[in-house]
Amino acid sequence: MPIERIAILGTGLIGTSVGMALRRNGFTGTILGWDREVVQAAIALGREAITEIANDPETAAEQSDVVLLSGPVFSILEWLEQLAPILQPHQLVTDVGSVKRILCERAAGLYNQPGKAGFLPGHPMAGREVSGAANADDEIFRGAVWLFTECANDSGISPEARAKATEWRAWAQKFGSRTVDLDPVRHDELCAWVSHLPQFVSTALSALLEDTFPHDEELRAIGGRALREMTRLGASPYSMWRDIAHTNTEAVAATLLALEQRLTHLREHLKTAELRDEFEQANRFRLGGPRKP
Repeated sequence: MPIERIAILGTGLIGTSVGMALRRNGFTGTILGWDREVVQAAIALGREAITEIANDPETAAEQSDVVLLSGPVFSILEWLEQLAPILQPHQLVTDVGSVKRILCERAAGLYNQPGKAGFLPGHPMAGREVSGAANADDEIFRGAVWLFTECANDSGISPEARAKATEWRAWAQKFGSRTVDLDPVRHDELCAWVSHLPQFVSTALSALLEDTFPHDEELRAIGGRALREMTRLGASPYSMWRDIAHTNTEAVAATLLALEQRLTHLREHLKTAELRDEFEQANRFRLGGPRKP
């Protein structure tokens, strides 16, 4: 049976954007929405991302073909445990969390086994530095990569849940995303480099500037595009990034240490030819050209 009812638990930026993208791309079924902040669900309803506000998230999940968990990683972990005993084998749970290894570990034995609902971990590489349903956009996934990280213990997933997983992948593609499969550990390693590290660098730079130039309008006036781009992510919500820092600690710490060492190298070679080498390396990466032998 095709997907006809979807429950979105967490109608913030991404959850509401998913609902809007579903509607824009022809989904005609029911979309139930729930959020801990009732105002977010109300905004999602007003933007036609959902068809109904769910008063009871568990009931909404029980009545749906697909349950989308959209929120910080800790909340997704809680939902995985809370929903497992009440869902049926034909149902599918998916998510949009930024960390995957810990989700697969938590799901082990609870999903993708005989008599259990299916679980397809997902992560659209899309977002904004602002949160909330009011900032949702049905085009946010266009041109983005939507990562899927099937867990190792999925041999017992029912044919019905697997069919829904295939259909959900197709919806991600209809949104304009390119779907890519990764091992969960590999996912966390790569995302630490391409997503988590840039966020923490922006946060550190923004905090440093606030400490050093708290009320300096001249600094802001002359900063220009470089300052805006480098500090844009500094406005991201702490709640989401706290969970990422706690659940992908080793990978994030490794990237930060590597960057610290690279910055030390730059500082020590500001007046040597090695500074030129660094710029050449940076340009090679940006252009995707061949590496130095």
